[in-house]
Amino acid sequence: MMTKAVLTPDEINFFKSEGYLIRKGALPQSDCKTAVDRMWESSPDFLKRDDPSTWRPIPADEGSDDPLLTKRDTRWQYRSVGTEKWLLDLAYSQKIVGWAEQLLGKDTLRIPEPGGKPMGSWGPAWPGGPVDPQMTEGVRGIYATLPSEATDPLDDHLHTDGHPFHLGVVCLLEDNPPNGGGFKVWPGSHRRFYPLFPMQYDQTRVPFYEHLPSHKGIIHPQEYLDEIQRVEADTQPVDCHGEAGDLVFWHHRMGHMAGHNTAEPKTIRQALLYDFCKVSLDEERLEGPQPDMWRDWAIR
Repeated sequence: MMTKAVLTPDEINFFKSEGYLIRKGALPQSDCKTAVDRMWESSPDFLKRDDPSTWRPIPADEGSDDPLLTKRDTRWQYRSVGTEKWLLDLAYSQKIVGWAEQLLGKDTLRIPEPGGKPMGSWGPAWPGGPVDPQMTEGVRGIYATLPSEATDPLDDHLHTDGHPFHLGVVCLLEDNPPNGGGFKVWPGSHRRFYPLFPMQYDQTRVPFYEHLPSHKGIIHPQEYLDEIQRVEADTQPVDCHGEAGDLVFWHHRMGHMAGHNTAEPKTIRQALLYDFCKVSLDEERLEGPQPDMWRDWAIR
């Protein structure tokens, strides 16, 4: 199913209220298959594309901590392709950029150049920390979530991303059923979390020093930590499952997580992840939360 060419007023209002928006058929099925074919070229040896009995968490001896191709437990993240032209052409297609510009403003987006450094080229955000999604000249990459082998129910716990950006994108590359590891969001949480940080796009970090090793990484304000508990208690998360080519836009302060993949029959969630940033982000990120949280957007 190919979706409409523009976002409707109802869709824009939904995004402002709920913090996310699903668009059906954002990418052609043929392009999704091309991306999945490339993903399988990087698979662990024991995973067989045509044999679901092999679809299981990655054991430590077959894993990889390479930030350009991370393979650990249920996470398989292929970042080295993130600045290849074919993938950027998918992510920054005229249609998807048009929707993003409806939200953020015409001709305001930072558009990547093919052949740059992909996410993971600079290593982790701090020693022992995660790879920083802002440290890329392209997209985050293609991320797969393998089936879980947990026998007990798995709890959902949200987080917000610590790097500065405006608009997140998760685009499914294969059909993804409910509970299949799709992108999970807590509706409306962006409005609750936005005012709780010293800066409106960043989360504050402590630099790492060898001689001062006790503290490093992101500082979470206590008000934010308290609000996480309240949001998890009073808000039912939404499992953004769907068909190959479906896309989720999400606000940078949205509470979210990569869903647990417990679907039967087994499936592998494969998705293209990236962020849209305005060229003005470098100035906007220095300021604190605004009375109008949509001041920097076209939909204020």
